[in-house]
Amino acid sequence: MDQDQGGAGVPLASRTGRWVLACSVLGSGMALLDGTIVNIALPRIGEDLGAPLSALQWTVNGYMLTLAGLILLGGGLGDRYGRRRVFVIGVVWFALASALCGIAPDDGVLIAARALQGVGGALLTPGSLALVQSTFREDDRAKAVGAWSGLGGVAGAVGPFLGGWLVDGPGWRWIFLVNLPIAAVVVAIAVRHVPESRDRNASGSFDVRGAALAALCLAGVTYALIAASGHPSWTSVVVPALAGVACGVAFLRTERTVKNPMLPLSVFSSRLFTSMNVVTLCLYAAIGGVFFILPVQLQIAAGYSALHAGLATLPVTVLMLLLSAPAGGLAQRIGPRLPLTVGPLVTAAGLLLLIRLGPGSSSYVLDVLPAVVVQGLGMSMFVAPLTATVLASVDVDHAGIASGVNNAAARVAQLLVVAALPLAVGLSNQAYRSPHRVNDAFGKAMLICAGLCGLSALLAFTLVPRQALREEPGAKPAARPECRSNCGLNAPPLEPGGPGRRAAG
Repeated sequence: MDQDQGGAGVPLASRTGRWVLACSVLGSGMALLDGTIVNIALPRIGEDLGAPLSALQWTVNGYMLTLAGLILLGGGLGDRYGRRRVFVIGVVWFALASALCGIAPDDGVLIAARALQGVGGALLTPGSLALVQSTFREDDRAKAVGAWSGLGGVAGAVGPFLGGWLVDGPGWRWIFLVNLPIAAVVVAIAVRHVPESRDRNASGSFDVRGAALAALCLAGVTYALIAASGHPSWTSVVVPALAGVACGVAFLRTERTVKNPMLPLSVFSSRLFTSMNVVTLCLYAAIGGVFFILPVQLQIAAGYSALHAGLATLPVTVLMLLLSAPAGGLAQRIGPRLPLTVGPLVTAAGLLLLIRLGPGSSSYVLDVLPAVVVQGLGMSMFVAPLTATVLASVDVDHAGIASGVNNAAARVAQLLVVAALPLAVGLSNQAYRSPHRVNDAFGKAMLICAGLCGLSALLAFTLVPRQALREEPGAKPAARPECRSNCGLNAPPLEPGGPGRRAAG
């Protein structure tokens, strides 16, 4: 069956509906799993491959670079060439790159394979949501998107535990190889049970030049930051930094002039939208910094196994799954300013509590659990209101692009903080193998990340109107979140957009 954008769709309770939801959840869950599972394995990867810290940074950032640079393009490809087709291509691509990661003989091959994984992630992540948005009938669409979001969040919560178990058991390579059977199941379901759909009205060329310039800009700046923390030379830092900045300027010029821009700069005409993306950059830089360096601290300085390090942060994701929907509802009633101010401050308090964690920390209940509970409570307060405010800053017709830009901003923030944080705290080369040096750097890192949370709270209190989520009588309806359960350790959830979307409520 091949249906266009305006097709009637299938019921969620139907056999086809259940297959479509299972396919999209497994596909997006595979990418979410990978996003949380790799950080747990970094110390063991470094030990096994004899890799310096810069290689571990690139193991994370190689994936994030291509994902952040291409994710805005991924959804458009599905609209044009078929959502199921592009989704399946993304899943297969992701699986093949995962296999290459799993057999990588050295850190260079691993980094290249991770970059290829990011390309697959940029196709399958928006593609999985597009399948849900385009397949189900209008009455079931919001419920299907909510189920997609909630079940995907479970995958994010399972990631650290599964990653730790695999690293301590069969080895770190299996955190990538486990994607192969999942991908095989997803492709089999998609081919047999998922109807094809496309937007018959999609036309024009793709902004390939813009996507390439964005990726080169991020690559240049990231390379310079990582190189600066090792044994830097003028050519290894200044040249890529200048090249990155030049590509960034060229990207902005391209987006102003190209007919179908990947990033329509007109969305930034909304002061609230621009402000919320600045807040997003600060918040997700803090989150990214914590979840990059915390597994290293737990395993190298505190002596945790990979499994115990994965379990240590489980309260954060559990609290976010349980509390993000009520927090979103509260923000709708009282306005987003208070949750977006208090949430980051509570998160900052949790990060400051983590400073107590070190080589002498023998009790998880006393030394770690209070900190991660406070951190999880804080993150639960702001993730859903952040998404709601981003969507409220644009009209319903621009919900998809607004969500995509905000998601990409969060990933860019994490890309940059993973590159910059070791430089800021003086951790480089083989220093991550030393418990004393890791512990010293960890304390400084938590202060920096807590400071970023504090800055985001100040920006939210200053820039977000108290009534930002309240619609004026007679005004064009604003978009509202359909993803109710959020587990946004890597980025805010992607929200559906386009002609098929309705304003909730």
